[in-house]
Amino acid sequence: QVPLVESGGGSVQPGGSLSLSCTASESRFSINSMGWYRQATGKGRELVAGITTDGNIHSADSVKGRFTISRDNAKNTVYLQMNSLTPEDTAIYYCYIDIYGEYYWGEGTLVTVSP
Repeated sequence: QVPLVESGGGSVQPGGSLSLSCTASESRFSINSMGWYRQATGKGRELVAGITTDGNIHSADSVKGRFTISRDNAKNTVYLQMNSLTPEDTAIYYCYIDIYGEYYWGEGTLVTVSP
């Protein structure tokens, strides 16, 4: 197991912003990709955005132009800046890391967008 420490999240009104961060504090191996999935109530888990070691990004169409993912390789930390949030973004957000094809997950942090 590789512990992932997540921070950020919370509640915000539509149109607002939140940021998330996630650190793999005890990883002794090279991390390939890092990023975030989310799961809304009654729905399956979906990719929000991921970023590889060399900066390649893949993200859901629903968040492009609103969410920005970045990464600090020296700190094994991935960040997600979320802007222009809508109620449809309400979900539990799970950080993940990929080490040689093995995925490790954070415990999840709740993001709630409501008036």
